[in-house]
Amino acid sequence: MHKTKNIVLIGMPGVGKSTVGVVAAKRMGCRFVDADLVIQETYGKLLHELIEEHGVDGFLELENRVNASLSVENTVIATGGSVCYGREAMVHLKQIGIVVYLKLGCESLAERLGDLNERGVVLKAGQTLETLYLERVPLYEKYADVTVDCEGKSLRETAEEVCRCVRLFCETDRKSESKVHSLPSE
Repeated sequence: MHKTKNIVLIGMPGVGKSTVGVVAAKRMGCRFVDADLVIQETYGKLLHELIEEHGVDGFLELENRVNASLSVENTVIATGGSVCYGREAMVHLKQIGIVVYLKLGCESLAERLGDLNERGVVLKAGQTLETLYLERVPLYEKYADVTVDCEGKSLRETAEEVCRCVRLFCETDRKSESKVHSLPSE
């Protein structure tokens, strides 16, 4: 992994970003940051309290601001599921890291998730897990450098797959950079 590059985990709530992130960080000798905890520390409130206080759009602005200002190196960053709505945050995270989309089907997510509001899941009025899933998946796919399918995998297996995919991505990235640098000048 590039020394200054981070691994940024994105995906739906309940996919295991925080747990996978801790395991991957240990395996790769990196630090770990949970962006949701940074938001809670920054504002001194739990996510669901921030959503209640500021509304969905207000919370998304807070989340975007915090994620767009993360300044870390050699770190695995677990983001909140709604990070994909923050354009500035996603541009920043792609600049400072390799964005890994942890992909899991809607049925599997429904089995893992309990009360969505208790988890601090950003839901608009009348929105279900399925409509949220359909809205977010194209955004996750748009921003991802690497996609890891988590279906049928334990969190440990998913973490191993994240590490493997990031190493492959970095090797491919380095090879393409060396080809660019070795082009003859005209």
